[in-house]
Amino acid sequence: MDRNDMVLLIGSLAICLMAAVIGTLPIVLGDGIAWQDMLNKPFFAPPDWLFGPAWTVLFLLMAVALYLIWKQWPARYARIGVGIFGIQITLNVLWNYVFFGGHLIFFGLVEITVLLLAIIATIAAFYRVDVRAAVLMVPYLLWVCFATVLNAGIWLLNR
Repeated sequence: MDRNDMVLLIGSLAICLMAAVIGTLPIVLGDGIAWQDMLNKPFFAPPDWLFGPAWTVLFLLMAVALYLIWKQWPARYARIGVGIFGIQITLNVLWNYVFFGGHLIFFGLVEITVLLLAIIATIAAFYRVDVRAAVLMVPYLLWVCFATVLNAGIWLLNR
């Protein structure tokens, strides 16, 4: 790995780590955890301790995927992929502010649905550049699909 690759990898990790940290602020600094504990949840809701490790792995996979695409810069689809990646990671962070920060369960459901579409678009753009990067995004897509169903279940149980 040359110096340029190291810079790209560190940059990719920094972006994803920064998103993870910013996204957790309404949970750890606000009343997100206490509020969520008061909600009725579907029977399939995982234990709270699972979310931290799951998201850590997902953000690391996203960082490697972003790195693989950035290596292909300035190819057209690499630029498109990085742009769409930026949109989806912003939506990822925003969901925490809508759901945990604003206590807006329905709008969280709307937002996470848009996030799902952005992840699908990211995977499609990544696929045109590097199949490995697209595959690395699939666990994230699956987890957000599950999170969407969970968000819907919470909304239905707490209307």
